[in-house]
Amino acid sequence: MEFLVREAFLEEVFKVHKSIAEFYEEVPMDFYTSRLKDKIYLALVAEKNGELLGFKVGYQSKKPHVLYSWMGGVKPEFRKSGVATALADFQEKWARKIGFKKVYFKTRNRFPAMINFGLKRGFKIVKVIPKGGVSNYRVLMMKRL
Repeated sequence: MEFLVREAFLEEVFKVHKSIAEFYEEVPMDFYTSRLKDKIYLALVAEKNGELLGFKVGYQSKKPHVLYSWMGGVKPEFRKSGVATALADFQEKWARKIGFKKVYFKTRNRFPAMINFGLKRGFKIVKVIPKGGVSNYRVLMMKRL
């Protein structure tokens, strides 16, 4: 499937976010704007014929050369079509270009597909953070760029 990955407005990211069932907790637009305020960040979308297929947002962590790949998702009907890989490739290329040395993300134990995606991309599990039941444990993954 052919599609375009491009930098996005936060309103576009928010629109895709609302269409992904795994993000079942409703959040306001401020969820994005307040988190990214005064940070170096990159917001991306994948689109085909004007339809938004997925998104990815990352920002500089508290450590100067580390990118936190914070939020991302692909609409269910477009999964397994290379969208997540293309978004991650774009993000990592951008991160290297501006001087980031590492990228990390957190997911939850209940999302094995995301854990596998990270492992296939060369990420290592560096920490598991208990929170609630085992399925909600946070899995922290890191990769050197």
